[in-house]
Amino acid sequence: MERRKFFREALLLSATVAVECTTVGLNTLFKAAASKGLSYYVFVAYSYPLATLALLPLPLIFRNTTTVVPSFKFSILSRIILLSFIGVLSQIFGYTGIACSSPTLSSAISNLTPAFTFTLAVLFRMEKLALRTLSTQAKIIGTMVSISVSNWVTGGFLLAAQCFLLSIWSILLTQIINIYPAELLVAFLYNLFAAVIAVPLCLFAEPDLSLWRLKPDVALVSIVYSAFLGPSFNTIIHTWGLRLKGPVYIAIFKPLSVVIAAITGIIFLGDTLHLGR
Repeated sequence: MERRKFFREALLLSATVAVECTTVGLNTLFKAAASKGLSYYVFVAYSYPLATLALLPLPLIFRNTTTVVPSFKFSILSRIILLSFIGVLSQIFGYTGIACSSPTLSSAISNLTPAFTFTLAVLFRMEKLALRTLSTQAKIIGTMVSISVSNWVTGGFLLAAQCFLLSIWSILLTQIINIYPAELLVAFLYNLFAAVIAVPLCLFAEPDLSLWRLKPDVALVSIVYSAFLGPSFNTIIHTWGLRLKGPVYIAIFKPLSVVIAAITGIIFLGDTLHLGR
């Protein structure tokens, strides 16, 4: 039993770190594509339908027979639709912010996510503020460390808004998965409704049809990468982690993305790393 628990903890840790790596990679690819003319509305609108197709067979193939899943009710469906709406808004805010700045700034601002998430988790009673316990002290320290390295710049308001929306998204997803513990089905329905919301919204916001024509270049690569490793893979891992550990555990990994983003920005985007004076 202890060995199985240790293996599960190690697997979740590795998967969460992998999510941060894939997220930074996605942001870097998107920035490269945006610099060549890819609209963030086009990017979001294509990503969700492709992610839905990628996830379509998974709930049928990998059915969880060990967990008792309650009947699917309208209250769960309405929460998933709300989750999808929040997710689409956060993606639009985030990629707009990256297009205006850089993936490194996005990663730096994302360190606000643990603070937002911890505060909301306490308010919604998903985290007990027991100051004498070691786990609570570790989460508070992790939250303070995250804030201390954040870079407040004028161009980061959209990214900060994305962080706040992602914190709400995590809290809502935690509520959903606690009521209906079927990670793959929830991830699929989330992407399905996000696609239904994103496509008409982005078509309205970006009416120039010439921007919707994709060519076999970095724009197409970034969209395919996003579909398979963004809303699909990342949502599955986040859903699994939220059910096992809660929203704060997932959020405190955000500081890792700063280092990863700085390295990838230097290598692939030619960013300059400033050390001291």
